[in-house]
Amino acid sequence: MSNQITIQQAQQQVDDWIKTHGVRYFNELTNMAILTEEVGELARIIARRYGEQSEKESDKNKNLADEMADVLWVLICLANQTGVDLTKAFHNNLEKKTNRDQQRHQSNPKLK
Repeated sequence: MSNQITIQQAQQQVDDWIKTHGVRYFNELTNMAILTEEVGELARIIARRYGEQSEKESDKNKNLADEMADVLWVLICLANQTGVDLTKAFHNNLEKKTNRDQQRHQSNPKLK
């Protein structure tokens, strides 16, 4: 079995899990608060492991990939409960960025 899945499959797997194990989705405001919390946990690891803050002993065993997956999970929950097709949204966003920023980054002297 391959570990690769599409965004659409991920949205379906989260929905199936919620309906099987989670009883129901938390409401959108609760999930937004949870998303904020999860992003904060991810930010803490990044700031201490890759930034200038010193890493506390209690942070050294934190799993970066797991924290990223937590963020993705809650984002998918919010997309599912608000009717957002993340595949379509991603493609639209990529097209928007391509059209808007086609030359912007390449001509930015700060990035050279």
